[in-house]
Formats: sequence, C-alpha cells, structure tokens
Amino acid sequence: MTTVASNYLYSTLRERIVEHVFVGDALRELWRLGVYDVEVLRSEFDAHGYDLVMARGKIVRHIQFKTGTQKKPGTVSLSRVLAEKPSGCAIWIRLEPDLSMGPFFWFGAAPGAPLASLHHLPNSRRVTPNKTGIRPVRKNHHEVPGAAFVPRSSLREILVDLFGDLAPTEVLEE
Repeated sequence: MTTVASNYLYSTLRERIVEHVFVGDALRELWRLGVYDVEVLRSEFDAHGYDLVMARGKIVRHIQFKTGTQKKPGTVSLSRVLAEKPSGCAIWIRLEPDLSMGPFFWFGAAPGAPLASLHHLPNSRRVTPNKTGIRPVRKNHHEVPGAAFVPRSSLREILVDLFGDLAPTEVLEE
C-alpha cells in the first residue's frame, strides 16, 4: 500500500523507478517507431545538473528529471550547470500513487540548442534547514517557475522535444 509518507521516506527509490521506467518506455516507443540509434548514459550521481544523457546522432541531451504528485509543476529548482551543457533540458513528470507517469512537462530548447541561461532567475534554497535552522541559498541553483514548463500529453511528444524528427533508423545488415 502506497502512503504519502513513502514519497519522502523512499524518495531515492522512487526517483530510480521513475528513471528506469522512463528509459524503458522511451526506448520501447522509439523501437515501435523504427528508431534504433539511441544511446542512454546514466550519471552515477547528480553533481552536474542532470540525471541521464540520451543521444541520437548529433543530438546529445542532458536530462534532469523532476517529479511531483500535483497536477502541474510549481517552482522547480534547476542547477545552473544544466544550462551549460550543449543541449540540457528538464522533464517534470506527474506521478500517481502507484507511480503511473503523466502528463509530462517540458523545459528546454530545440534539439541541439542550449538551454537558456538561468542566471536571471532567483537562487533556490536548500530543502532542509542546516543545524541552525536556516535554509541556506544554493548559489548554483535557480528557481524556474512552473509556468516555464510546457505541458505534453504523451511520451512521444517528449521524444520529439528531445530529438526532433523521429524518422526510422536505416537498418544496417551484418
């Protein structure tokens, strides 16, 4: 049985499940479209502003996943480093209690284009207070308003945002 407490008590597990399901569903959708030339690279830890890298041809996407149970994203904290990647982006995913995913919300530029600078946005604060009870400012993280995330009703729309044209891969014979 899923409880509200499980969302924060097991947040790391929930994050991993979402990432694995997203990758599996994305690769399955691309397979169905005849797209086989996609690479997936995982970050060992989120120190550089992204969770996952997906690439197709010359398009390399550094992806930061954000999740929530509300209908749409509120303010989202993103690392400034994500905007320094060649084609960084963020995907906010609505989760149901059983971890069903969708709708999706997109924050990024066209395939191959960098994310707009985040410097003009206010810095976010740590989620938890330090030992003195203060939530310090995170100098390298900025608060992106939820309205900056574009709603997407399907995973296919997110894949088009990531890679553009989803024309089938030319099959190479061995």
